[in-house]
Amino acid sequence: MDLRVLGGAPADPFLSAADLFETEFHIDYPVFVRVHDDPDSRTWAAHYTDRHVLNISRKAATSAMAREFALHELSHMALNEAGHASHYQSTREAVFLALAGRAVERRKLAHCYQIANHCKDIYADDLTLSVAPAEKLVQFLESQLATAVADRPRATERPGTQLVSNGSDPEITVVNAAFALALVERHDLISSDHRLYDLAHAAADDAPDISLPTFKEHFRTLATDPSESEYRRTLVDVVKNYVVGSNMAAD
Repeated sequence: MDLRVLGGAPADPFLSAADLFETEFHIDYPVFVRVHDDPDSRTWAAHYTDRHVLNISRKAATSAMAREFALHELSHMALNEAGHASHYQSTREAVFLALAGRAVERRKLAHCYQIANHCKDIYADDLTLSVAPAEKLVQFLESQLATAVADRPRATERPGTQLVSNGSDPEITVVNAAFALALVERHDLISSDHRLYDLAHAAADDAPDISLPTFKEHFRTLATDPSESEYRRTLVDVVKNYVVGSNMAAD
C-alpha cells in the first residue's frame, strides 16, 4: 500500500495499520494521511478518482487509538474501491425518500445523516475486526457512551420539565448506544453482563420515544453484501423509523 503521512504526525500507527490491513485486504489507490490541528476534527476518509485521503486531528493521530482509527478508515477505502452499496448509495437521496413531505427539525435531520453513517461504519468495522483485536474498540465504545450518558440533560425538580443544557442529545445517544451494541453482538465481542449494556439501558431511559432494541436490530442485521436497492430500502427504513417512529410515539 502506498501510504504517506502529511502534517508532521508520527507515521508509525498508520504504517502499522496499513501492514495489518494488507494481510487480508488491498487498496489500489495511494492513501494520504492529512493531519489537522483542530482537536475537534472528526476522523473521516475522502475518496477521489486517483487517491484516498485519511483526515484526522492531531489529537487523534497521537492518541492510543490512532492505529484503530486508521484501520477503520482504510476499511472505508477498501469498501469504496470494491463498489459496496453502502459506500455508493446517496445518503441525501435516502433521507429525502424517507422524509418526503414532512417537516423535520434541523437537529433531527443532522441525526439522520449520523444514523446513515452508522450503517456505513458497521460495514467498515466488519473489515476492521477481521484483522485487528477488538479490545480497544470495545473500550472506546464504552468510554464514548459513558461520556454521553453522563453529559445528558438532567430533569428539574418540577415534574414534566427538563433542564435545558448543552449536553449530549438523549435521542441520538440511544441510537449511538444501539450501534455500539449491534457491533459487539454482530461479532460476539462481549458477554451479556458487560457494562455497555447498563450504559445503553441508561441512555434508553432518557429517551423513551426511541427504541433501543429496534435500532440495535437495524444495525446488527445489516446484510453483508446488499444490492443497491436493498441497501436503499434499509437506509430509508432506519431514517423513517427515527423521525416518524419517534413522532408517532410522542403523539
